[in-house]
Amino acid sequence: MALRSRGRRRGLVIGVDIGGTKVAAGVVNPAGRVLARGRAQTPNRSKSPKVVEDTIAGVVDELRREYPVTAVGVGAAGFVDRSRSSVLFAPHLSWRGEPLRTALTARLGLPVAVENDANASAWAEMRLGAGRGSSDAVVVNLGTGIGGAVVLDGALYRGRHGIAGEFGHMAVVQDGHRCECGNRGCWEQYASGNAVTREARELAAADSPVARGLLQAVGGDPSRITGPLVAELAAEGDRACVEVLEDVGRWLGKGLADLAAAFDPEVFVIGGGVSECGDLLLGPARTAYRRHLTGRGYRPEARIVRAQLGNEAGLVGAALLAREEPPQRFRGVGRTSRAPRRRPR
Repeated sequence: MALRSRGRRRGLVIGVDIGGTKVAAGVVNPAGRVLARGRAQTPNRSKSPKVVEDTIAGVVDELRREYPVTAVGVGAAGFVDRSRSSVLFAPHLSWRGEPLRTALTARLGLPVAVENDANASAWAEMRLGAGRGSSDAVVVNLGTGIGGAVVLDGALYRGRHGIAGEFGHMAVVQDGHRCECGNRGCWEQYASGNAVTREARELAAADSPVARGLLQAVGGDPSRITGPLVAELAAEGDRACVEVLEDVGRWLGKGLADLAAAFDPEVFVIGGGVSECGDLLLGPARTAYRRHLTGRGYRPEARIVRAQLGNEAGLVGAALLAREEPPQRFRGVGRTSRAPRRRPR
């Protein structure tokens, strides 16, 4: 089944992707092509929500000087409410019940659509990328944490309160690593960019013989180890870095098996910066997925594929969603429709 949408605006739209440390934006045409780009850091992220709002407005104003845009779509890293207007909670930002759409609409003088950043990325991948042609998918974005999104029967599933798909905060280890969301043992503590960095640093700090090459690359200082460095060294065959990605990949695959039990998707699309590790990560993930899949051997297996749109998926998806007319009402999965009530005469 084709993805469901209804066109509203045919002109240019600015898509904005807000992460924990940066704001990326682009002017997007109706075909999903990015015509111009802007980017800014978000300083003092833990102190003032207004700082992030100022940063967004600055990037958008810079782009709209050169292009006649009709709307702005914002992909926000946090829990976006059912009306898609407020950010209820952002683990990596200071937003708590932030009325982002109202603030930006007044500031910019343009229609603004706010969406969870993982939902925005997922919509781009489903319309234009790795999920194209599928109607039931789970999209998992591996970055600083883990973002998730669900597409069922060709439509984004947001849940009753708008915050479905927060897979990164499923508790997978009792009393495990502390998470920025306030809980312990969340999946993103074991299968994200932060997990890659933490595991590599711990391995190096233990002065393990297997980590000699990694320590040499950072001059003997484990605090200088980063996720991109681990990925780079793993691609070159460094034993310690390959092992770290295998460990993280196994955690990823186990979590995907749990999600398959819940949603039975046709495809898993794995995006985010960590997905750039390719089969060094996804190979172990596929193996672990098959090992932990409920009813393995007696049921169809969802494909596990790498996202295609890269870092621009979030802003492209936000622009696509801003261009499309929002649904008039939300429907629960599997809920039967009721006949309209008649007014008493």
